[in-house]
Amino acid sequence: MSELTRRVLVALIGAPIALVVLWLGDAALVTLISVLSAIAAWELYRIAREAGYTPLTPLGIVMAAVLPLVVHAQRLGLIRVPFVVPVLVLLATVAVALFTRAPSERPLGAAAVTLFGVAYTGGLLSFAYVLRHFDYVIGATPGLLVVGFPLALTWATDIGAYFVGRAVGGRKLMPSVSPGKTVSGAVGGMVSAVLVAWLYHRFALVPHAQVALRPLSLVLVAIALSVAGQIGDLVESQLKREGGVKDSSHLLPGHGGVLDRLDSLLVTFPLAFVLLHWLVIPVPR
Repeated sequence: MSELTRRVLVALIGAPIALVVLWLGDAALVTLISVLSAIAAWELYRIAREAGYTPLTPLGIVMAAVLPLVVHAQRLGLIRVPFVVPVLVLLATVAVALFTRAPSERPLGAAAVTLFGVAYTGGLLSFAYVLRHFDYVIGATPGLLVVGFPLALTWATDIGAYFVGRAVGGRKLMPSVSPGKTVSGAVGGMVSAVLVAWLYHRFALVPHAQVALRPLSLVLVAIALSVAGQIGDLVESQLKREGGVKDSSHLLPGHGGVLDRLDSLLVTFPLAFVLLHWLVIPVPR
Protein backbone atom coordinates (compact mmCIF):
# COMPACT_ATOMS: atom_id res chain seq x y z
CA MET A 1 0.00 0.00 0.00
CA SER A 2 1.42 3.36 -1.03
CA GLU A 3 2.04 6.21 1.41
CA LEU A 4 -0.69 8.32 -0.24
CA THR A 5 -3.20 5.46 0.01
CA ARG A 6 -2.50 5.07 3.72
CA ARG A 7 -2.91 8.80 4.29
CA VAL A 8 -6.22 8.85 2.45
CA LEU A 9 -7.59 5.80 4.30
CA VAL A 10 -6.69 7.23 7.71
CA ALA A 11 -8.31 10.54 6.76
CA LEU A 12 -11.47 8.83 5.45
CA ILE A 13 -11.83 6.94 8.73
CA GLY A 14 -10.75 9.64 11.14
CA ALA A 15 -12.46 12.73 9.71
CA PRO A 16 -16.08 11.48 9.97
CA ILE A 17 -15.46 10.21 13.51
CA ALA A 18 -14.00 13.58 14.53
CA LEU A 19 -16.93 15.48 12.99
CA VAL A 20 -19.51 13.31 14.76
CA VAL A 21 -17.75 13.73 18.10
CA LEU A 22 -17.49 17.49 17.59
CA TRP A 23 -21.19 17.60 16.79
CA LEU A 24 -22.04 15.61 19.93
CA GLY A 25 -19.82 17.73 22.15
CA ASP A 26 -19.92 17.36 25.95
CA ALA A 27 -18.79 13.95 27.26
CA ALA A 28 -17.99 12.47 23.84
CA LEU A 29 -15.81 15.42 22.87
CA VAL A 30 -13.97 15.73 26.18
CA THR A 31 -13.26 11.99 26.12
CA LEU A 32 -11.70 12.27 22.67
CA ILE A 33 -9.71 15.35 23.66
CA SER A 34 -8.49 13.62 26.82
CA VAL A 35 -7.30 10.57 24.87
CA LEU A 36 -5.61 12.70 22.19
CA SER A 37 -3.96 14.85 24.86
CA ALA A 38 -2.53 11.78 26.57
CA ILE A 39 -1.17 10.40 23.30
CA ALA A 40 0.24 13.76 22.25
CA ALA A 41 1.93 14.15 25.64
CA TRP A 42 3.47 10.70 25.31
CA GLU A 43 4.79 11.64 21.87
CA LEU A 44 6.23 14.91 23.15
CA TYR A 45 8.00 13.19 26.02
CA ARG A 46 9.32 10.62 23.55
CA ILE A 47 10.85 13.46 21.54
CA ALA A 48 12.20 15.06 24.73
CA ARG A 49 13.92 11.82 25.75
CA GLU A 50 15.61 11.68 22.35
CA ALA A 51 16.82 15.23 23.02
CA GLY A 52 18.41 14.16 26.30
CA TYR A 53 15.72 15.12 28.83
CA THR A 54 14.14 12.81 31.38
CA PRO A 55 10.51 13.99 31.71
CA LEU A 56 8.12 12.53 34.27
CA THR A 57 6.28 10.72 31.51
CA PRO A 58 3.56 8.82 33.43
CA LEU A 59 2.73 11.87 35.56
CA GLY A 60 2.69 14.18 32.56
CA ILE A 61 0.45 11.88 30.53
CA VAL A 62 -2.06 11.64 33.38
CA MET A 63 -2.05 15.41 33.91
CA ALA A 64 -2.53 16.07 30.20
CA ALA A 65 -5.48 13.66 30.10
CA VAL A 66 -7.08 15.08 33.25
CA LEU A 67 -6.85 18.76 32.25
CA PRO A 68 -9.64 18.63 29.60
CA LEU A 69 -11.80 16.70 32.08
CA VAL A 70 -11.34 19.52 34.59
CA VAL A 71 -12.44 22.05 31.96
CA HIS A 72 -15.53 19.93 31.24
CA ALA A 73 -16.37 19.56 34.94
CA GLN A 74 -16.01 23.30 35.51
CA ARG A 75 -18.35 24.07 32.62
CA LEU A 76 -20.95 21.74 34.13
CA GLY A 77 -20.53 23.40 37.51
CA LEU A 78 -19.37 20.19 39.17
CA ILE A 79 -16.14 21.68 40.51
CA ARG A 80 -14.47 25.04 40.97
CA VAL A 81 -10.68 25.04 40.82
CA PRO A 82 -9.15 27.87 42.91
CA PHE A 83 -6.02 29.59 41.67
CA VAL A 84 -3.89 27.92 44.34
CA VAL A 85 -4.46 24.45 42.85
CA PRO A 86 -2.42 24.89 39.62
CA VAL A 87 0.31 26.58 41.67
CA LEU A 88 0.47 23.58 44.01
CA VAL A 89 0.49 21.19 41.04
CA LEU A 90 3.40 23.09 39.53
CA LEU A 91 5.37 23.00 42.77
CA ALA A 92 4.57 19.32 43.33
CA THR A 93 5.80 18.45 39.84
CA VAL A 94 9.06 20.26 40.45
CA ALA A 95 9.44 18.51 43.82
CA VAL A 96 8.84 15.07 42.28
CA ALA A 97 11.42 15.78 39.59
CA LEU A 98 13.98 16.94 42.14
CA PHE A 99 13.56 13.84 44.28
CA THR A 100 13.36 11.26 41.47
CA ARG A 101 16.05 12.56 39.13
CA ALA A 102 19.76 12.60 39.80
CA PRO A 103 21.62 15.84 39.05
CA SER A 104 22.98 14.22 35.90
CA GLU A 105 19.38 13.68 34.74
CA ARG A 106 18.70 17.44 34.82
CA PRO A 107 15.76 17.46 37.28
CA LEU A 108 14.80 21.07 36.62
CA GLY A 109 14.73 20.34 32.90
CA ALA A 110 12.66 17.24 33.58
CA ALA A 111 10.09 19.27 35.53
CA ALA A 112 10.01 22.04 32.92
CA VAL A 113 9.52 19.62 30.02
CA THR A 114 6.84 17.72 31.94
CA LEU A 115 4.83 20.87 32.66
CA PHE A 116 5.35 22.19 29.15
CA GLY A 117 4.02 18.92 27.75
CA VAL A 118 0.86 19.18 29.85
CA ALA A 119 0.20 22.78 28.82
CA TYR A 120 1.13 22.19 25.17
CA THR A 121 -1.13 19.17 24.74
CA GLY A 122 -3.97 18.99 27.27
CA GLY A 123 -4.03 22.73 27.88
CA LEU A 124 -4.10 23.96 24.30
CA LEU A 125 -6.28 21.14 22.98
CA SER A 126 -8.92 21.91 25.64
CA PHE A 127 -9.73 25.05 23.66
CA ALA A 128 -11.42 22.82 21.07
CA TYR A 129 -13.93 21.93 23.79
CA VAL A 130 -14.31 25.57 24.83
CA LEU A 131 -14.93 26.61 21.21
CA ARG A 132 -17.48 23.84 20.70
CA HIS A 133 -19.43 25.23 23.66
CA PHE A 134 -18.85 28.87 22.74
CA ASP A 135 -20.88 31.43 24.69
CA TYR A 136 -22.78 32.81 21.71
CA VAL A 137 -24.04 29.54 20.25
CA ILE A 138 -26.81 27.17 21.24
CA GLY A 139 -27.14 23.68 19.79
CA ALA A 140 -25.00 20.99 18.24
CA THR A 141 -24.76 22.30 14.68
CA PRO A 142 -23.85 25.91 15.61
CA GLY A 143 -21.26 24.62 18.07
CA LEU A 144 -19.77 22.35 15.41
CA LEU A 145 -19.59 25.25 12.96
CA VAL A 146 -17.79 27.51 15.42
CA VAL A 147 -15.11 24.95 16.29
CA GLY A 148 -14.96 24.08 12.60
CA PHE A 149 -13.91 27.63 11.72
CA PRO A 150 -10.26 27.33 12.82
CA LEU A 151 -10.24 23.78 11.45
CA ALA A 152 -11.30 24.99 8.00
CA LEU A 153 -8.81 27.85 8.00
CA THR A 154 -5.96 25.60 9.14
CA TRP A 155 -6.66 23.11 6.38
CA ALA A 156 -7.03 25.92 3.82
CA THR A 157 -3.66 27.30 4.89
CA ASP A 158 -1.98 23.90 4.56
CA ILE A 159 -3.46 23.26 1.12
CA GLY A 160 -2.77 26.78 -0.19
CA ALA A 161 0.77 26.77 1.14
CA TYR A 162 1.49 23.37 -0.40
CA PHE A 163 0.27 24.15 -3.91
CA VAL A 164 1.52 27.74 -4.11
CA GLY A 165 4.86 26.76 -2.64
CA ARG A 166 5.30 23.99 -5.20
CA ALA A 167 4.17 26.18 -8.10
CA VAL A 168 6.11 29.35 -7.22
CA GLY A 169 8.98 28.18 -5.03
CA GLY A 170 11.48 30.88 -4.14
CA ARG A 171 12.94 31.92 -0.82
CA LYS A 172 12.78 29.40 2.02
CA LEU A 173 10.74 30.37 5.05
CA MET A 174 12.86 28.71 7.78
CA PRO A 175 15.30 26.32 6.10
CA SER A 176 16.97 25.29 9.36
CA VAL A 177 13.65 24.06 10.73
CA SER A 178 11.56 23.05 7.70
CA PRO A 179 13.50 23.11 4.42
CA GLY A 180 10.43 22.51 2.26
CA LYS A 181 8.47 25.59 3.32
CA THR A 182 8.73 28.78 1.28
CA VAL A 183 7.73 32.41 1.74
CA SER A 184 5.50 32.15 -1.33
CA GLY A 185 3.79 29.13 0.21
CA ALA A 186 3.19 31.01 3.47
CA VAL A 187 1.60 33.89 1.56
CA GLY A 188 -0.44 31.46 -0.52
CA GLY A 189 -1.67 29.84 2.67
CA MET A 190 -2.80 33.21 4.04
CA VAL A 191 -4.64 34.08 0.84
CA SER A 192 -6.37 30.69 0.86
CA ALA A 193 -7.36 31.20 4.51
CA VAL A 194 -8.93 34.59 3.75
CA LEU A 195 -10.95 33.15 0.86
CA VAL A 196 -12.16 30.18 2.89
CA ALA A 197 -12.92 32.44 5.85
CA TRP A 198 -15.21 34.59 3.67
CA LEU A 199 -17.03 31.55 2.29
CA TYR A 200 -17.32 29.88 5.70
CA HIS A 201 -18.54 33.10 7.29
CA ARG A 202 -21.06 33.78 4.53
CA PHE A 203 -22.53 30.30 4.17
CA ALA A 204 -22.00 28.69 7.59
CA LEU A 205 -21.30 30.96 10.55
CA VAL A 206 -23.85 33.70 9.86
CA PRO A 207 -26.86 31.70 8.63
CA HIS A 208 -26.45 28.56 10.74
CA ALA A 209 -24.52 29.61 13.87
CA GLN A 210 -25.92 33.16 14.12
CA VAL A 211 -22.52 34.72 14.74
CA ALA A 212 -20.75 37.22 12.54
CA LEU A 213 -17.60 39.27 12.19
CA ARG A 214 -17.17 42.68 10.63
CA PRO A 215 -15.42 42.50 7.21
CA LEU A 216 -12.10 43.90 8.42
CA SER A 217 -12.20 41.72 11.54
CA LEU A 218 -12.87 38.66 9.40
CA VAL A 219 -9.81 39.33 7.23
CA LEU A 220 -7.59 40.00 10.23
CA VAL A 221 -8.80 36.87 12.02
CA ALA A 222 -8.18 34.75 8.91
CA ILE A 223 -4.65 36.10 8.53
CA ALA A 224 -3.92 35.69 12.24
CA LEU A 225 -5.13 32.08 12.31
CA SER A 226 -3.22 31.27 9.12
CA VAL A 227 0.01 32.69 10.53
CA ALA A 228 -0.60 30.98 13.88
CA GLY A 229 -1.19 27.63 12.22
CA GLN A 230 2.06 27.90 10.27
CA ILE A 231 3.92 28.88 13.44
CA GLY A 232 2.42 25.88 15.22
CA ASP A 233 3.71 23.60 12.48
CA LEU A 234 7.17 25.16 12.68
CA VAL A 235 7.24 24.85 16.48
CA GLU A 236 6.64 21.12 16.30
CA SER A 237 9.21 20.79 13.53
CA GLN A 238 11.72 22.54 15.77
CA LEU A 239 10.94 20.17 18.64
CA LYS A 240 11.37 17.15 16.38
CA ARG A 241 14.65 18.47 15.04
CA GLU A 242 15.96 18.89 18.56
CA GLY A 243 15.02 15.29 19.27
CA GLY A 244 16.35 14.08 15.94
CA VAL A 245 13.09 12.38 14.91
CA LYS A 246 11.13 12.64 11.66
CA ASP A 247 7.66 12.01 13.10
CA SER A 248 6.26 12.37 16.60
CA SER A 249 5.29 8.67 16.40
CA HIS A 250 4.01 6.11 13.90
CA LEU A 251 0.50 5.68 15.26
CA LEU A 252 -1.25 7.08 12.16
CA PRO A 253 -0.08 5.31 8.97
CA GLY A 254 1.03 7.86 6.42
CA HIS A 255 0.51 10.76 8.83
CA GLY A 256 3.05 10.16 11.60
CA GLY A 257 1.71 10.81 15.07
CA VAL A 258 -1.07 12.72 16.78
CA LEU A 259 1.17 15.75 17.32
CA ASP A 260 2.00 15.78 13.61
CA ARG A 261 -1.71 16.15 12.85
CA LEU A 262 -2.54 18.59 15.64
CA ASP A 263 0.54 20.85 15.67
CA SER A 264 -1.19 23.76 13.89
CA LEU A 265 -4.52 23.31 15.68
CA LEU A 266 -2.84 23.47 19.08
CA VAL A 267 -2.19 27.13 18.28
CA THR A 268 -5.23 28.05 16.19
CA PHE A 269 -7.83 26.69 18.65
CA PRO A 270 -6.86 29.00 21.56
CA LEU A 271 -6.23 31.97 19.28
CA ALA A 272 -9.60 31.48 17.58
CA PHE A 273 -11.31 31.42 20.96
CA VAL A 274 -9.67 34.69 22.04
CA LEU A 275 -10.35 36.49 18.75
CA LEU A 276 -13.93 35.29 18.42
CA HIS A 277 -14.62 36.16 22.05
CA TRP A 278 -13.47 39.71 21.37
CA LEU A 279 -14.80 40.28 17.85
CA VAL A 280 -17.92 38.18 17.28
CA ILE A 281 -21.18 40.03 16.69
CA PRO A 282 -24.19 37.92 17.68
CA VAL A 283 -26.80 37.82 14.91
CA PRO A 284 -30.36 38.44 16.17
CA ARG A 285 -32.37 35.22 16.18
